[in-house]
Amino acid sequence: MSISDNINTVDPTEPHLPHDPSRRRRRAGAFGLAALGLVVGLAGGAGAMKLARPSVEVAPMTPVAISAMADDSLVTIRGKVAEIFGNKFIVQDDSGRALVETGPQGEGGKLVASSELVTIQGRFDDGFLHGSYIVHEDGRTEALGPAGKPPHKRPLEMLKHLKP
Repeated sequence: MSISDNINTVDPTEPHLPHDPSRRRRRAGAFGLAALGLVVGLAGGAGAMKLARPSVEVAPMTPVAISAMADDSLVTIRGKVAEIFGNKFIVQDDSGRALVETGPQGEGGKLVASSELVTIQGRFDDGFLHGSYIVHEDGRTEALGPAGKPPHKRPLEMLKHLKP
């Protein structure tokens, strides 16, 4: 028996062999495609989260006169509580009066007291201040909600509420 009889002959047309270069390329290509898909998915998800998240807005800390508030702006005002109407109240300073809307946290009119000196931060829009923070005379601060504009409903969501 010769040495050449003991050596197994290899058929190069068989695709399951470990040294098949085309198989190795296919595996590398599939792995590369999966890695690219993962990177694109992560980047797309991060971008979508950034767009879906409300923007962070901080009102200026220096109070402005109520009469100087510009429409659709972040402001801080300081004054006395003149009247309370459920979750809304009127603040008065030397320059005028402003209606402050406090959202659901202010239901029942217990956030502020009549004649209390308060500082309110929020967005002035459509003639009244959407409060985000109230700072009381004693330094206690209450967060009321985000300072940004209220989210807009999508057109299809608005159509659901219409009755035929």
